[in-house]
Formats: sequence, structure tokens, C-alpha cells
Amino acid sequence: MLSLLIHVLPYLVIIGPVVVIHEFGHFLAGKAVGAKIDVFSIGFGKSIVEHTDRSGVKWRLAWLPIGGYVRFAGDDNAASVPDTEDLDLLRRDIVAREGEGALKQYHYFKPIWQRALISAAGPIANFVLSIVIFAGVILAFGEVVSVARVAAVFSDTPAAQAGLQAGDLIVKADGKPVKTFDQVKELVVLRTGVPISLVVDRGGRQFVTNVTPVRGPVPDGLGHVQQLGKIGIAFSNRPEDSRIVRYGPIEALGKGVAKTYDVVATNVFYIGRMITGHETAAQLAGPVGMAQMSGDLVKQVAEVSKDPTTLALNLLLTALQMIAAISVGIGFLNLLPIPVLDGGHLLFYAYEAVARRPLAAKVQAAGYRVGLALVLGLMLFATWNDLQRLRVFNFLGGLFS
Repeated sequence: MLSLLIHVLPYLVIIGPVVVIHEFGHFLAGKAVGAKIDVFSIGFGKSIVEHTDRSGVKWRLAWLPIGGYVRFAGDDNAASVPDTEDLDLLRRDIVAREGEGALKQYHYFKPIWQRALISAAGPIANFVLSIVIFAGVILAFGEVVSVARVAAVFSDTPAAQAGLQAGDLIVKADGKPVKTFDQVKELVVLRTGVPISLVVDRGGRQFVTNVTPVRGPVPDGLGHVQQLGKIGIAFSNRPEDSRIVRYGPIEALGKGVAKTYDVVATNVFYIGRMITGHETAAQLAGPVGMAQMSGDLVKQVAEVSKDPTTLALNLLLTALQMIAAISVGIGFLNLLPIPVLDGGHLLFYAYEAVARRPLAAKVQAAGYRVGLALVLGLMLFATWNDLQRLRVFNFLGGLFS
């Protein structure tokens, strides 16, 4: 029971705020353009507490804390983009109940750009959350910068074939300046079979070499081993190679934007590599994997923290970093042009803007079913990956062998 709480509770603490902020982005955009909103719920299921404010919004706190939702007035279409016939019926109903002037308060009768803004506001809120967290942490604690100095080169590896030696300092990779060894690691792991140009400083003299990562076991900071790109080097952990860099508010904000952009760019690159067959989908993680990772991080933090104060601070920083990283992922995922996601709504609005009419109900329904199947299939596949990493099937097989 304790192990279950260690893994599930941190996951809820992390995923809950990310989803709520996403929905709050939709809410704020709706309010900004004067859209009528019926409900804003934190959590799902039966209400614990609820209150209706002066504008008619019902605020709910529900018992299942895995996110939340915002419901705009008149939003009863599955794909949230009704066709012309649905709009005519809705228009007549609103006019009969509230009069002609009430139409401008309803989401579906807003100009296309306002509806698109409402849809895009959720992912934008996720990106803003990530930027604020990354920037806040950097501003408060600075940034640990460890130069990419090679401590060892393993024999019969791409690094050895490229002529790298212990003591070398990697100053550029793939044409970009390298300030930390993490940059090199992040570049290598998703580029199996792709040559990478390195500018190396050896004793004050620089030279250029190419290294091509090969797939192999790569352990992460939690002790999990995954099949990723590697070149066969170990980086230096000498104290003189690391320092803490402090930044002002503007610089920290720029760093927050850069980190958020890097996460999005990595996701785009990985998906592209996966579609072309150069990377496997083994890196996709679902709720089970995220819960496992959350619990493992809590355990690791507890082991290295010397006292309750340090433990609380480390847990807070770990939670913030995870919230920021997952928030970027959710924002990016929701912008994909798949019906049922915000990106799908934006795609429908783009069609409506060009054709001057919404998509037909049959097309929307078909798109909704396909989109739902894609999202559910992705979730099932990610969950399968999670169970494979946890060796659940090996365990179950052992019970009957």
C-alpha cells in the first residue's frame, strides 16, 4: 500500500496542475472574448464543493483529482465543432430562450479567430507554465554548468573511431556551441545512425571530427536502462569543470523559453525519426510509466536528502521540474492536428475559414472517431511500453511456468 501511494500520489500532484492549467487557459481566453461558460471543474466525478459565481460559472471541486475541464454554454457536440444544421437548431433555441442579443455570448457564434484563440489557449497556457517554472528555478538557484570534457573513451566505439581522447573538450556539436555535457547527451541519444559533427578542443588546439551514434543500453538517472544512441564516452565530473551560473530576471526568462523550445524541438525530432523508422516508439510513456517515474524520483530524493528541510526543498524542485516537462508535452500533444484534440479543432476552424461553412456532420463524426481511435491507441501502446519496462509480463509468465 505504501509503495502504491509513493508512486500514485506524486503522479496526481504533478499531472493534476498541468491539466487544470491547460483548461484554465481555455477558460481565460473564453472570458477574454466574452464567451458564456457553464462549468469549470477541478477533478472529475461527484462534486465535493461547488459554487456558482455572479457570471453564472459553476466552480466545482470533484473527488477524482486527475485534471479538470471547462464547459462552454451550448457545448454538447462531441467534436466541439457543430455543422450548419446543428448551428441553426442551436441558434433558434437560444433566440427563443434568451433573445437575439444572447447569441454573441455563445462560443459557437463567436468569430472564427476567437474560437481558434480559445482552442489554442490551452496549449499556450501549458507552455507559459513551463517557461515560468524553468525561469523561476533558474532565477532562484542558478544553473549548474558542466563543460563537455571527456573523461574516458571506450574501445571499439564510435568515439574511439572518431579519434576522441580523454581530456578532450567538446565545444561544438552539430554546428551549435556546447556549454554543458548534457547538450551532447541529448543530441546523441536520438540520433542513432546519424553522423554528428564535433568541434573538439585538445590542449588549446581545435579540430573537427564526425561521430555516428550506435544503439545500445543507456542508463538514466533513475537506474532504468533504455536502448538509445551512444558513442562510447564518459564525461568528466571534476569539480573544476562545473560551476553555478546566476542570471537576472530577463536572462532567466530567456532560459525558460529556450528550455521549453528545446523540449518541443526534441519531441518533433523524435516523432519525425519514429515515423521514418529510424527510432522505435519505446520511449513513449503512459500514465503507468509516469507514475513509476514519479515514485522513483521521490525515492531517490528521499535517499539523498539529509534532513526534513532538505527533503521538502528537493521534493518541491523535483515536482516543479516534472510539472514543467510534462506541461510542455501535453501542450505539444494537444496541438497535433487530430480531431478531439485542440489541434483538431484548429484544423476544423481553418477549413471553416476557407470554405465559409463548418464541415458536414458526417465528416466531423468520422474525424472524431478516427481521432479518438488514434488517441486511445497511442495511450494503449504507451501503457504497453510501461508494462514492458516494468517487466509485468515476465512476472505474470513466471507465475504460470
